[in-house]
Amino acid sequence: MHDPGEESGLPPQLLWLKWLVITLAGVMIVGFVLLIAMLLVRLNAPSPGLPLPDAIVAPAGEAVEAVTAGPGWYLIVTRSGLVVAYDLEGRELRRMQLPEG
Repeated sequence: MHDPGEESGLPPQLLWLKWLVITLAGVMIVGFVLLIAMLLVRLNAPSPGLPLPDAIVAPAGEAVEAVTAGPGWYLIVTRSGLVVAYDLEGRELRRMQLPEG
């Protein structure tokens, strides 16, 4: 009676192909696990934030909520809804209060 686990009945080319397919499947599984792990690590890492020039500081007593940079200007939004626009040298260009709601 033939044992299904016995490989001696396969031609050498098929035996070689069988091990190549098994190796390929293993490498693909390991690669997929590494890809998912790298995505999880990268997406959960804290963002470094935007480097601002030293001349630009948050308004006194305000906590910065958001920072936007454009060509030649920075815009800072505080938690209280104050919006301040600065030029690249840190000079204040405009200040306004966002409406509540």
